[in-house]
Amino acid sequence: MNEINQTAEQNDKIVSFTFGDSEPLGDAKDLLTYLQCTELDKWYEPPINFNTLANTFSSSSYHSSPIYVKRNILTSTFIPHKYLSRSAFERIANDFLILGNGYLEKRNNLLKQPDGLKPALAKYTRRGVDTDQYFYLDQYLDDHEFKKGSIWHLLMPEINQEIYGVPEYLSALNSVWLDNSATVFRQRYYKNGSHAGFILYLSNPSHNEKDIEELKKALQNSKGPGNFRNLLMYAPNGKPDGLKLIPVGEVAAKDNFADIKSVSQDDILTAHRVPPSLMGITPKNTGGFGDPEKASIVFARNEIKPLQDRFLQLNDWMGEEIVRFTPYKLE
Repeated sequence: MNEINQTAEQNDKIVSFTFGDSEPLGDAKDLLTYLQCTELDKWYEPPINFNTLANTFSSSSYHSSPIYVKRNILTSTFIPHKYLSRSAFERIANDFLILGNGYLEKRNNLLKQPDGLKPALAKYTRRGVDTDQYFYLDQYLDDHEFKKGSIWHLLMPEINQEIYGVPEYLSALNSVWLDNSATVFRQRYYKNGSHAGFILYLSNPSHNEKDIEELKKALQNSKGPGNFRNLLMYAPNGKPDGLKLIPVGEVAAKDNFADIKSVSQDDILTAHRVPPSLMGITPKNTGGFGDPEKASIVFARNEIKPLQDRFLQLNDWMGEEIVRFTPYKLE
């Protein structure tokens, strides 16, 4: 984030403070370009920008929290296997929920028997042009080719192509960015510290230039730490209209910060389909969110069970039961 641009244009009458230009977290043209997967050398490029999705994940608590809820429930109900540890499962579940893709590499011993399943980071794994071919790209774009047939790929289906998966929350990305932008604006506003938001109009002839300079200094010093200060203006024999405060914009009333946060929250939670009572959100009305136990039961059946069933595809690929879950229930 660039530093806030603070300018003070000083002359005999005006003191002003301005913010720097906003910096959007993501752009639709950078992300939503998944008409097809572009063939690049030996592999296909993803239909969406995985780096943008990774950065977006931590941009809003309403976005990251429901993903953490699903991941934690899946991990807590997973039964570890000698080939697949709980930590390895947690990593692939995390990739799958955030990026819509999860990869496990099957490693064999010298006898060509399975020795374990290790997760490959979905952000850097690419599907090759040839069948059952996968590559791992590091930050320098050097590629490592996995042994053919050694990668299990779990993906969320997408209607435009069948090479990569896409996460289910794509429709809420604009709301995620809006929530982030509103929060960043508020942060910049308070960090800037110029909360006056008015033009001071002074026409009393009883004030001399020294008084004017002192008043300008007092206004300048009202920003930054301790900015909410009271100012005293002494005008003996002054006229009733000799000193006026002309508001130029009250940010708290104009930017509708609370409304933006509320609307974006609803959009994001709708896309993730996690009950607010399971995310630690405080209800804004006296009725609350209803019975959290009943919400948990419905959530377990409608969301957690289908997610668990997706991971059972690994059993078909390995030819034995690797993935098992305990039922999700409240103690």
